Amino acid sequence: MIKAVLFDLDDTLIDINLGAFMARYLAGQARILSRVLRVAPPFAYLAVVEGYLRIDSFSRTDDLTSERLFFQTVCRRVGRPLDLDVLAEPLAYYDAEYIDRFRGGIVQAGPRAGSHEAIEAARSLGLEVALATNPVFSLAVDRTRMRWGEIDPAVFAGVSHWANSRRSKPCARYYQEFVSSLGLVPQECLMVGNDAGRDFPRPAIGMPTAYVGHGRPGRGVFRGSLLELAHRLPELVVSLNEREGRGAGGQASPSRPTDSYHDRTRR
Repeated sequence: MIKAVLFDLDDTLIDINLGAFMARYLAGQARILSRVLRVAPPFAYLAVVEGYLRIDSFSRTDDLTSERLFFQTVCRRVGRPLDLDVLAEPLAYYDAEYIDRFRGGIVQAGPRAGSHEAIEAARSLGLEVALATNPVFSLAVDRTRMRWGEIDPAVFAGVSHWANSRRSKPCARYYQEFVSSLGLVPQECLMVGNDAGRDFPRPAIGMPTAYVGHGRPGRGVFRGSLLELAHRLPELVVSLNEREGRGAGGQASPSRPTDSYHDRTRR
């Protein structure tokens, strides 16, 4: 039975040019690390890029939080001892205060149509809502982006970020550990996201995904806009619960039940 709705953030609940934001964020982060660790800016930037590649790697075998792995990688790459206390204050200011000025210009971050309606639709059904954003930033960066989208952090039962995650999307372990932190299992959660490559757990773990992007992934239990999802969510939840009930009763569940559901809602 569906008990929670997990929402992606970037280009799902908020509008943002994520590539432009990442470019600005990494460049600024590298400048700070260059000054604090006393290394040339190009070396600091390469170390930062390597850090993000490591935490986003699907072949990770470590058991570190992504935050720990990132800084461990950066410091080793530039030949400096790992000292998070030295790095904490400047990076905390950068994440919580400085990056707010990135909102305009090429980043173009702001509220997304249907985001509040989708969140409230889930809550009106008595479902928990949680923010399952790709955990490659600090909680402060997540909160800044929520603010750009006029999203109240208090509505979420949990928020994933690099200090509480050991994998990133689409790794199944990320999703399993996040839903476990909510006291749930994947089959009890509906994921809502716009990225066909990241918002579907890999390998599949029985967690349905409502797709609100521009593609047409065959695996989605819903395809449409966020506002359409808000209107159709009660019926979708009933459909998913009925499918789970049929499966639990020993009857074969249809392989693509919500393609037919989606087609029906779009007629």
